[in-house]
Amino acid sequence: MTQTHCPYCSLQCGMQISRVPTGSAGRGRGIEIAAWEEFPVNEGALCRKGWTAGGLRGSRERLTSPLVRDRASGELRAAGWDEALDLVASRLRALQDAHGKDAVAVFGGGGLTNEKAYQLGKFARVALGTSQIDYNGRWCMSSAASAGNQAFGVDRGLPFPLADIEQADLVVLVGSNLAETMPPAARHLDRLRENGGRVVVIDPRLTPTGERADLFLQPVPGTDLALALGVLHLLDAQGAVDEAYVAERTTGFDDVRRAAAAWWPERVERTTGIATDELRALVTLLAGADRVMVLTARGAEQHAQGTATVLGWIDVALALGMPGKPYSGYGCLTGQGNGQGGREHGQKADQLPGYRMIDDPAARAHVAQVWGVPPESLPGKGRSAYELLSALGTDDGPKALLVHASNIVVSAPNATSITRRLEALDLLVVCDIVMSETAALADVVLPVTQWAEETGTMTNLEGRVILRQQAIAPPKGARSDLDVIAALASRLGSPVEFETEPEAIFEELGRASAGGKADYAGISYERIVREKGVFWPCPAPEHPGTPRMFADGFPTPDGRARFVVPEYVGPAEAPDPSYPLHLTTGRVLAQYQSGAQTRRIRELTDDGAFVELHPMLADRIGAVEGQPVLVRTRRGEMKAPARIVTTIRPDTVFVPFHWVGANRLTNDALDPSSRMPEFKVCAAEVLV
Repeated sequence: MTQTHCPYCSLQCGMQISRVPTGSAGRGRGIEIAAWEEFPVNEGALCRKGWTAGGLRGSRERLTSPLVRDRASGELRAAGWDEALDLVASRLRALQDAHGKDAVAVFGGGGLTNEKAYQLGKFARVALGTSQIDYNGRWCMSSAASAGNQAFGVDRGLPFPLADIEQADLVVLVGSNLAETMPPAARHLDRLRENGGRVVVIDPRLTPTGERADLFLQPVPGTDLALALGVLHLLDAQGAVDEAYVAERTTGFDDVRRAAAAWWPERVERTTGIATDELRALVTLLAGADRVMVLTARGAEQHAQGTATVLGWIDVALALGMPGKPYSGYGCLTGQGNGQGGREHGQKADQLPGYRMIDDPAARAHVAQVWGVPPESLPGKGRSAYELLSALGTDDGPKALLVHASNIVVSAPNATSITRRLEALDLLVVCDIVMSETAALADVVLPVTQWAEETGTMTNLEGRVILRQQAIAPPKGARSDLDVIAALASRLGSPVEFETEPEAIFEELGRASAGGKADYAGISYERIVREKGVFWPCPAPEHPGTPRMFADGFPTPDGRARFVVPEYVGPAEAPDPSYPLHLTTGRVLAQYQSGAQTRRIRELTDDGAFVELHPMLADRIGAVEGQPVLVRTRRGEMKAPARIVTTIRPDTVFVPFHWVGANRLTNDALDPSSRMPEFKVCAAEVLV
């Protein structure tokens, strides 16, 4: 029996895996998943995705041989590893010789272990010498990360353990469907209410999370910031601001107070659709609670003003005096399994390990010393995720792309345009466990190991570093991404060797992160196992880790949190006579991310994409339950069956993003700070 963690969301639920004879009654071919009740995050609970996580084990859909596209036939054919790696290395060299180092780009994923994320960033900057690296986590919580850095001086999704929710008096969820996206976490809301606490949910759809709420608010998509400013207006007007906390622990409130003064309740109602009495009910709850948590998720963050929206809700928490107070504060509910750790150690275009900024000379010197290369050899800041993808194959953009743990064809906004950019490349290399929609376009596909077949660390939504331990052998023919990185680095003539042993890489990561914001120097595999996870920052082996932040100050130059004035401008694309509706996207319970894994597991429900719309809208256009409707935006269209429900706003339609189609519709307008695309709202029309 091996203690490890779920391969999916940022909870990183603990589970135990044992090997069983192939063909027996275990869940998954040759393995059985059991509860690990001692792990504190989930206490043995798993969602249906976790229980069926072994479903790809032994599947005929697993890739077990490198594939190379035959230039004559255009078809992918099986190849040996040496042939495939030699081909990739030779073509990368040729492209860089002809067009410069930045002719080669790397695109990573928030599902990679810390070790892989670290090595991928090192590989890009040392072996390839390219600045062109980013990852799909840019589309996860980057707006919350940007806001957290501005307000608190640090980006950690939750600055407290998830279980602290149970002790709060009031939890406000903004744009989170916790009950479906991470079901084991929903028990904390239930326990909170059993303890006498209250829950507020803010969402354009009445989801299973909203059904748990004491107060449910249903704003127009993209107006969460206006709602936050209205809350601040009333808190100030009612004398509910914690003036002592604001004076002693923050800066900048006077400017925020002046900005919020313009958001009187009637203006908020006209903008958000939230009635003034509902707004006042929310403020009454906030003003009357001693311990308040405000938690945002993708519904609030995946906007062209996502950073400003999060800053607005952080301002609410600061005005109430909550950050740093026990069982209180602001937090972000990270989505991807390693969305937190994945950006801390080098996959983002502007960051080096330890959450150091790549344009900081001291950061460059520190990391270069650990890597054994001159600081001046490291490239500078590259393009962010969407900007990188939209430049592929252009005159001044990358000519080759290496993809690890990302299904870009399904997950990128304005996906039809991005697919054309992938097709314009001279070389596309994809590392994956199955033939995803992106792998199907590749010139070379490399089969890699997954989850229980390898060891590595992840950092969950709490900032808790956990250890996924190898439980089973990988299928013959599959190799770890770490092996692929090392083999390519060697063939490219890297000035330093690349380690392939995860624990040795983690030890190096600790040295590289030492002294940075995300300091892992005091964390080891042995300690993670002993303590069931260690919270960063943890600068030394004797340091206890930091489960709760901000009690004694904020990691800013003056130790104070910063109020930041967020200016509301509204969605980048407003409805008009041609596109009169709001389109929003999200998840469903049985699927995960682009669905590359979950759509291939028989035990998980896969009814395909659908279009959720209100009965009033259905009547107006003649839509019938279960019959196809056409959704159209300025970027594309898709057809899917109608699902007619009373739980969505009449002016809004919803499409899940796990299948090809939804992101052909979404808007690629970017947040000016985080470079987050506006996934969550655009103008649309629906036709029968």
